[in-house]
Amino acid sequence: MVKDFSLFTSPDMQRTPNGDPHAAVACLHAGPPIFFSPNNTRDGRGTWVITRAKDQRRVLQDPETFSSHRSIFASALGENWPMIPLELDPPVHAVFRSLLNPLFSPKRVMALEPAVRERAVALIDRISASSTSCDVMKDFAFPFAVSIFLCFLGLSDERLDTFVGWGKDLLHGGAVKRTVAARAIVQFIDELAALRRKDPVVDFMTFIVEAEVDGRPLTGEEVRGIGVLLLVAGLDTVATAIGFDLAYLARNLEDQELLRNEPERIVPAAEELLRAYSTVQMIRVARKDIDFEGAPIRKGDYISCATMIANRDPAEFDHPNTIDLAREDNRHSAFACGPHRCLGSHLARREIVVGLEEWLARIPAFRIKEGTSPITYGGHVFGIENLILDWS
Repeated sequence: MVKDFSLFTSPDMQRTPNGDPHAAVACLHAGPPIFFSPNNTRDGRGTWVITRAKDQRRVLQDPETFSSHRSIFASALGENWPMIPLELDPPVHAVFRSLLNPLFSPKRVMALEPAVRERAVALIDRISASSTSCDVMKDFAFPFAVSIFLCFLGLSDERLDTFVGWGKDLLHGGAVKRTVAARAIVQFIDELAALRRKDPVVDFMTFIVEAEVDGRPLTGEEVRGIGVLLLVAGLDTVATAIGFDLAYLARNLEDQELLRNEPERIVPAAEELLRAYSTVQMIRVARKDIDFEGAPIRKGDYISCATMIANRDPAEFDHPNTIDLAREDNRHSAFACGPHRCLGSHLARREIVVGLEEWLARIPAFRIKEGTSPITYGGHVFGIENLILDWS
């Protein structure tokens, strides 16, 4: 039951010009529903890999057997505290989820949309006024997504480049850069929390430092765990999704023209692109020995539920490797499922849709610039860089 496969080191998982890591992981469906990968984490630890969508749902919906707590961020500092609520298990998880859900509700996201659209328009207008090509990750996707996160926190864009750098080092850098970035993020969150305790304003961090759970204020570690999760979640995944979406449209001019002429199709198209280009691997930890589809999982083992594998499952989706922008009943798991389904999914969806709407409305037919090659890579979060688009 051992297979030589890793989201970090297998072909197309390391930085590859014109690579296609999603197509590479889709090949796993020709094999068993579960296997052990000896080297499938950043630190080289092995995981059981679940390849079927229905089996991933079984794992993610069973926190009694599969824990979400493994201190993935704190471990970079040699510490052991959870990002909240992602790394808490029930019943404590539900307490913090209830506290935070209203901040990310559809109604709250709709209230934020004018600010989201304003940032997208400003960035794209600046790009189109200065050139007929750009590095879309550097000039649009990252500044757009990170500025929304800063807006949510109630902060200005003055340190935007610093936050983008922290995100890249933390999620895609080596061990040294990851630790340095983690320390900088913790220091920033702790200092911001202390400032808001002293001088409260109307923003997210003030809400957290003044919040109570079970009739008590949050501890310093709990405030840090919430702040770090929000920061990390806002730094990379939305920008990466927009990057993969625009790369697809740059290579498929008919679909690009369709969405430009019929923008009402962008919402379902964004769901299909989320399915086809899912970016996140989730890890669970076995809380007890269990036989799972014939695999002898033992207490403490890591189990990988990679969304990019589940969302290319032919048992779940017809022609899963075909991008069908009109696909119906698209029940993908890009935002996971079960009690830990992504808290910020409503905001992420709107950012992606608004980003595509404004890009297509303002930029004429675009393609990958001749002589350049986008670089893709795998890992816990799939990525794309050097995406140079041209509309000359």
